[in-house]
Amino acid sequence: MSAHSRIDNARGPVHSGSGDIHVHAAPDPREADGPSFRRIADDQLAWLRRVLVAPDGMGEARSRLARTGTVILDGAPGSGRTSAARVLLREYQRDAGVLHELLPGEDDELSLRDPDLVGTGDRLLLDLSAADSVRWAAAQADLPALRKTVHEQDAHLVVVMLHGGALDADLQHYRVEIGRPRGTRVLRRHLRTHGVPYEQYRRPDPSLASLLEQGTMREIADFADLVRRARETARPGDGYTQWCASARKAQADRRKEVAALFAQLREGSQRALLISVSMLHGAHADVIHRMTRLLLRTAGSPDDDLPLLQHKDLAERLAEVSAEAGPDGHVRFTELDHDTAVRTHVWDHLPDLRRHLGTWTALTVDAGDPLLTRELRDRLVAQLAGEYLRTGNRAGLASLAESWSSRGTSRAGQEAAVHALTCGLVAPGHGSAFRQKVYQWCVQKPPDAEFAQVLIRVCADVIAVSHPDQAMLRLYHLARREQGTGRAREALCDLVATSPRLRRRLLDRLARQRHTPAEMGIFLSVCDPGPLIGPYGHAHGLVEEPGTQDSLTTCWNAVLSGLPRETWQSSVVGWLHHAALLERRGDILLDLLVAAAGRCDGRGATFAALYASAREAERTSPAGPSRAAAASDRLLQKISIAQGIGPLTSPSP
Repeated sequence: MSAHSRIDNARGPVHSGSGDIHVHAAPDPREADGPSFRRIADDQLAWLRRVLVAPDGMGEARSRLARTGTVILDGAPGSGRTSAARVLLREYQRDAGVLHELLPGEDDELSLRDPDLVGTGDRLLLDLSAADSVRWAAAQADLPALRKTVHEQDAHLVVVMLHGGALDADLQHYRVEIGRPRGTRVLRRHLRTHGVPYEQYRRPDPSLASLLEQGTMREIADFADLVRRARETARPGDGYTQWCASARKAQADRRKEVAALFAQLREGSQRALLISVSMLHGAHADVIHRMTRLLLRTAGSPDDDLPLLQHKDLAERLAEVSAEAGPDGHVRFTELDHDTAVRTHVWDHLPDLRRHLGTWTALTVDAGDPLLTRELRDRLVAQLAGEYLRTGNRAGLASLAESWSSRGTSRAGQEAAVHALTCGLVAPGHGSAFRQKVYQWCVQKPPDAEFAQVLIRVCADVIAVSHPDQAMLRLYHLARREQGTGRAREALCDLVATSPRLRRRLLDRLARQRHTPAEMGIFLSVCDPGPLIGPYGHAHGLVEEPGTQDSLTTCWNAVLSGLPRETWQSSVVGWLHHAALLERRGDILLDLLVAAAGRCDGRGATFAALYASAREAERTSPAGPSRAAAASDRLLQKISIAQGIGPLTSPSP
């Protein structure tokens, strides 16, 4: 079997099934009318947990992870080791911490030895199942330091090791061998979860013996999904044997069959119809008819000049391409998965048509046809993206997505761009390259307004799901360069709100930058005192950590020195209100403000502005006038000490 990339099965998890992945996305999350990618990813993980037949060793792995916080899974390829790893981590999902897939070796990823890599309660996946021996040896050398940090942060780490790779003696205690579960149980679990009644598949099909004994978990899952689809489109009276036969035929090599069909269809209108059905499989007949005409125009084919009543009707034309419209008016090929075979043939043997298919797809999703539902638009984009990815043309797909988002302000066009990039980001073997491409877009040149919204969405809703550090870095670069909208900054603030570790990393980065107005604006957006002083993890706040204190002091100094008072006033008032509410426990906020002001060139004027802000804040303080006045007194005392003139009391009003 040749290596290939696919985007599969909207009803099941990524990597499982042969249908389409439907990722609903919109340029502005506040306007989206479909589920976010994060919600879809959560649903897929829940699905994976339902269909997973526990492999041999799963119980031991679960116990080892509970006792030590770390487990290293070993097993033959296709045994279900990676799925087992994801399910194990899902069992530890809780309010604190995020899921983080570690990527040692990627340009903007922290070293496994870096303590900042792990936050309190994080769930970490280190998948090295496809690593070479050099990468495995390098990662293994860092595992003791990583495991120590995981233990200190009350986190959980699952490593999928290189099968057959050597493992150091001091790590053997964490190793658990994962064995392949019985293929029959795996197939039945998938069929049952797909809603197929047990009595319909309780008798084994002898033709499946080889698949069930030797196939990988992925191959069995793919076959189960084909059986499900065959059942849904079967003729009355067909049973499990016929569904399996249809599924086996769909998996067979059909290149010669499709090539013969193309050779038989000589007219452009016939081929346009065949291609439209393959790209919009399951769409209403009216959509197929209109989009076929659009494809003919896009490819430069002339219209049929016969009188209208001499045209073949749609039913006859569909029969010529082995398709038909069902009772509901939706068009499908008569054989299962024939649409995949047609798309493959068109892409491989009509290379001059590829550019036109990209244009046609953009025009189709932007057509505004009420019968062209969002699900159909997403599926169309996924079909096209799948061909780019199958043939390894990542640059072509990235360029296409960028061009789609620049077609104007069309919401559908931006949705298509988001969806195309999402397909690349989640496709096995392609995610790293697309994350790097997104990074280049965010850093190298200011994207136009429409494309910037696309990048914000894929960073916040797609990359952040399993790679939050990379998402944070990309959103930071977008936020420091955006003009007017503030959406990148808003998405960045939302992301760091999910993890104190991410907030700490962002503050550290801001403290080390040139402190442009944009960076100072980002700081003012993420310096909310609530998350900083609130306890997390080991019952202390970020603001109590020396490193975070240094970052906050540096950033506040830049703000107080470089921005007018009206820009930072509201943020300072927020800190003063918290200091009043917390009384003596909030003095650390006052100390940081005074320390930052003390570094300013004209510190006397800055101290005066701080104290004036404190007196003004008393009028709106949620702590009440007496506690607010007490906070102002404490601030004045700290200012006086900083100036070397001793503690003073505030003047009478």
